[in-house]
This record gives sequence, structure tokens and C-alpha cells, in this order.
Amino acid sequence: MLKQFSIVPDILEFDTCKEFSQHFNLGKGDLIFTSKRCYEKYFKENASDAHVIFRGDYGKGEPSDVMVEAIYEDIKDIPYTRVFAIGGGTIIDVAKLFALETFTPVGDLFYTKKITPKQTKELIIVPTTCGTGSEVTNISILELTAYETKLGLADKNLFPHYAVLIPELLNDLPLSFFATSSIDALVHATESYLSPKATSFSQAFSIKAIEMILSGYKKICAEGLDTRYKYNKEFLTASTYAGIAFGNAGTGAVHAMSYPLGAKYHVPHGEANYAIFTGVFKTYQKKNPDGAIHTLNETIATILGCDISCVYEELEALLNQLLPKKNLGSYGVKPEELKAFTENVMTKQGRLTANNYVPLSEEEVYEIYQQLY
Repeated sequence: MLKQFSIVPDILEFDTCKEFSQHFNLGKGDLIFTSKRCYEKYFKENASDAHVIFRGDYGKGEPSDVMVEAIYEDIKDIPYTRVFAIGGGTIIDVAKLFALETFTPVGDLFYTKKITPKQTKELIIVPTTCGTGSEVTNISILELTAYETKLGLADKNLFPHYAVLIPELLNDLPLSFFATSSIDALVHATESYLSPKATSFSQAFSIKAIEMILSGYKKICAEGLDTRYKYNKEFLTASTYAGIAFGNAGTGAVHAMSYPLGAKYHVPHGEANYAIFTGVFKTYQKKNPDGAIHTLNETIATILGCDISCVYEELEALLNQLLPKKNLGSYGVKPEELKAFTENVMTKQGRLTANNYVPLSEEEVYEIYQQLY
């Protein structure tokens, strides 16, 4: 079986936003997606001639078709040659589409596939969280309100030209966003390690990301959660490593099962992943304990200093210090909705479930949801 590994965008690092702005000479002809607070603090003086889209002007929550269509209506007559996404997953997922020649109606791009992606603008991505990994992937994920689902689009035309890492941008990251984004990166790393598409190269990035994230968690939990800023560069780098890993090997059932929760109840992506995370991995462990999951669990147990038999319990104990895990019922999910969630996974998330460590039947997916309820 042929497997391949690639890193497409050039990866650049800057100590400050000012250095980044001067390097790219931000200005006329540039379309910048960011938050108002980020722009005012870090970019206003060096990008005054650019056209800026403030994410907050188009609603809150996860990226959606409604958000994309509204932004498009506002900028469709504005010429631009470069797209800069400076933000978290929502900003990045939306901005990637604006580098395409045609992307509306959004449903024709994501769902019916009537639109073929063609990138015609230069795309530069600057993450302001330590979790998305989207700065090095060819994936955009949207909630499609018209179809009542959340879907990902993977296409080579969504790769950025540059992924830019600026640790300074994590200084304003609230604890809740730090927790949800970095846990998302951890899930990226662990799911991609177990994917059938994994290679020795992608697994090396997965393991390094896992080591950096869990070791970082141990440090900040011991030293105090406010000390996390000392480790901005480590967490930002780990997130990109995890992005490289899942960009090559993909994510699986954790992401697939989290999408209905995020779409229906607007649970932040990383938090939704955490709600599902160990439930899926315990099922994997039960079905094939001697495969790659054994090596993965040994690695995590060594980092946590625990026996492999209690690795998931110890992992949750550590993560709970940053983000207490909730059961599905606490988000408002009704027991009768679990069947619909399961159907969504089995019929609409095939792009992800193809990357499962072991195949999961409809009954097994439903059982995981029940256990997590």
C-alpha cells in the first residue's frame, strides 16, 4: 500500500507581530480576517491600508455557511490578491475559502460538490490559538445550517502558502481557549497516530506533539495555570506538529462523533472532542489492544508516570485540571438524539471514519454515545 507524507506550506516564525507585518508589507490588496481586539493591539499601525474583516461582526460560535455568505456579500466587490487569516479555527476555516475563485453557494462547495475548488489568491495563516493545526492542512470545516450538519472539505486548493507562528499572539488567550485548543491538538496527535493512513514520518510528529503538550500540562498544573504563557512557543509548535500529523494521516471517530454535538449545541470544537475522546479510545483498546494503540498508551503512560492499565483515567485527571469533562446530557443533549447523532456519523462523516483505528459499527458508535451520556 502506497503511503506518502508531505508538508506543503512554508513555515515561518517571528518573535513579534510587528516583524511579521513588516516582512509581508501588509497593506492595499490584502484581505485580513481577524478579531477586532487582535487587530487593534497588534496590527493596526502596520496594516492600515488593508481591508479587514472582524470575525465578531458576523456572529459567535463555530464557522458556518451563514457566516461565509454574509462576509462574501460585504466584500464581493473589493479587489484583493492575498488573504491573511489571523485567528483561531473559525477564522482560519472561513478565510481559506476566500482564497478560492468560487465558493458560494457554500453548500455547492461542501455538500453537493457542484463547485470545484480553485485557489486564485495567496493564502497566509497565522494561528492565535494552540490547537487548530489548520495552518498546515488543506481542510476547512463548516457548520452547514441548510443541511443541519457539520462537514469538512479537504482539497489541495485549501493549503496555505505560508504558515506563520508568532508566540506573542498567545499572550491574550484566555484559559478556556487555551484548554480547548490545546486539547484539540492533543486529539489531532493521538487520532492521527492511530490512523491507517499514518506513516513513520507522521507518527514522529504525532508523538512529539503528544510529548510537548502533556509535558507542558504537567508543568503548568504544577506551577500554576497562569504560568502557561511561559510555554507559548512550545504549545504553538506542538499544535503545528499535530497539524502536520493529521494533515497527512487524518483524524477519526473522535472528530466524527464530536461534530453532531458541536453543530446542534454549539459546543466549542476542542471541548466537544474532549467529551468524546477517551470513550472512543477505550473502545479501540477493547477491540485491538495489541496494535498501535498499545505503543501509544505506553508513551502516554511514561509521560504521565503511571501504569499503562490506568492510562486513560490518569490522562483525564490531568486534562480535568484545565477543562473539567462533562457528560453529553449536561450540554442539553436528549437521550433520543443519540440515534440521530449516530446516523450522522455513519452517513455523513465517512471522510473521518475512514481513519478509525479499527472499524466501528453503528451499534458501537451508539454505545459510545450512551456511555458518555
